[in-house]
Amino acid sequence: MGVQSLAVACGALALCLALTTATNPGFMVRITQAGLDYANQHGIAILEKELAQLKMPDISGDSRVLRVGKVHYELSRLRLRDFHLPYSRITPISNMGLQVSISNAFAELDGDWRVKVFFVRDHGSFNLKVENIYIKIILRLGSDTNGKPTISTADCSARISKVRVLFSGKFGWLYNLFHSAIESKLRKNLESKVCDNVVKSVHNDLQTYIQTLPVTARIDDKTGIDYSLVAPPKATTQSLDLALKGEFYSLGHRSTVPFSPLPLAFPSDHEHMVYFGASSYFFNTAGIAYHKAGALVFEITEAMIPKDVGFRLDTSVFSAFIPQLEEMYPNMAMKFRLSAPTAPFLTIGPGGISFQPTVDAQAYAILPNSTLAPLFLLSLTGNVSAVINVRSGRIVGSLDVGRIRLSLKDSTVGTFQVRMMQSLMNIMTSSTLLPRLNGENLLGGMGVLQHPPFTLLLQVAPAH
Repeated sequence: MGVQSLAVACGALALCLALTTATNPGFMVRITQAGLDYANQHGIAILEKELAQLKMPDISGDSRVLRVGKVHYELSRLRLRDFHLPYSRITPISNMGLQVSISNAFAELDGDWRVKVFFVRDHGSFNLKVENIYIKIILRLGSDTNGKPTISTADCSARISKVRVLFSGKFGWLYNLFHSAIESKLRKNLESKVCDNVVKSVHNDLQTYIQTLPVTARIDDKTGIDYSLVAPPKATTQSLDLALKGEFYSLGHRSTVPFSPLPLAFPSDHEHMVYFGASSYFFNTAGIAYHKAGALVFEITEAMIPKDVGFRLDTSVFSAFIPQLEEMYPNMAMKFRLSAPTAPFLTIGPGGISFQPTVDAQAYAILPNSTLAPLFLLSLTGNVSAVINVRSGRIVGSLDVGRIRLSLKDSTVGTFQVRMMQSLMNIMTSSTLLPRLNGENLLGGMGVLQHPPFTLLLQVAPAH
């Protein structure tokens, strides 16, 4: 009774919990028993709603009843009036996948009946109650060569404690005398069919649906991400871990990443519902993808400089470092175009995230007719580190920038020393820029997940 939809719904719930050719993952997801319990709680409500709309197939058969003889019966137009799943649970099974357990389920149906005993025929309506339904399904989770998840039924058992049929009609009282024979046959028939339908539904419906799921997604108009599984989901008695590729790529041209992901592992912690783990591979492929797409280019204009800094972006200010600048472009506004000559590369360690970016800064004078006159090209290098934490369910962090080093790569205004400019830039970075960024929590207090029942931890795990 509704076994097919029951199997599909249970399997779909299990799959949704498991949301994915390098050997190591760039991104990992851990779902603990608490997370499975939360998902099961909301999934059962959806499942009961689905089952309440089921249409049942007709049932017919013959039964020989003592002192009555051969009875031919037909049950048709079965309608599911009520269905309750008072207890259900999804638990991880080590080295296998998930177990879906349903206990004390109850269903009530009504419909029409037709009976023939010798030359006597009659028909009417009936009420059918199925009580204490127990179903246990073990789902084996895996992955195929394309990194898509796979699911199959490893084991299934079903037991129904009681089936009660109450007939009503002209001779309904007569047929209620032999209802026990019909009830026994219905119970055995349902028990024998439950797991057959579960296996069929998981294979034909759920697995077929899984194969249509994408393993890549478009991030924006420049990049996408590959979140295919690099290994089958790993189940333990406490959690379900998913190892995802976690590789960004440029939409214009996807090429092989010139480095491999390092091992990534979660700590032995199961207090939260869901954990995320990201390695340097995840971030560095993002850097490569955006660099190839030409997205790592930024412009700085005077409108972007806070008013309270007391700094104007024009040639009169920079003439203190480059005297000839004021002669060639007197009192003209300036702007800088920052670009990365190479993709940024970061490392993750116990102290947080660190990287040594190299940035080209091209300076321009903005002429009265709004055209740009190139002035000079500087190369900026330095050490940048960030510590990321989670506070009250929100990602926060602090940024630290080491000493910035400047070098002159090209100039149309003659050669000049960058030492004084370098000193001023370091002073402004440490006294103004960093306090302002860190005062805004660097990541702006970006939410991990807005749904209150979840307490998530961003676990940026270093490679081992």
